[in-house]
Amino acid sequence: MSDILTRLAATIESRKGADPESSWTARLLARGPEKAAEKFGEEAVEAIIAAARGERENLTYEAADVLYHLLVMLAARDVALADVLAELERREGVSGVAEKAARENKLPPR
Repeated sequence: MSDILTRLAATIESRKGADPESSWTARLLARGPEKAAEKFGEEAVEAIIAAARGERENLTYEAADVLYHLLVMLAARDVALADVLAELERREGVSGVAEKAARENKLPPR
């Protein structure tokens, strides 16, 4: 599998503190974690709409935007892609039902 997400995460990380006029990523990061989260949400909604409409090509573009903005959001909160990938590895081969139940048992009741 391609390591494009790892390379993209490194590029995003390198944009922290860069001149917001020089890079869209630097501009998003300079606007703070809340704006990064908002942008991720907007892109996720656009991907959902494309999927619901059966727009395969548009869904491809929107999914790429979602992944990029997810990485920006993670960087804005200092969450490393490596940590997310490690969590996915931890879950690999575990039933989604069992994994969710294990997480719910660790959280305080709502």
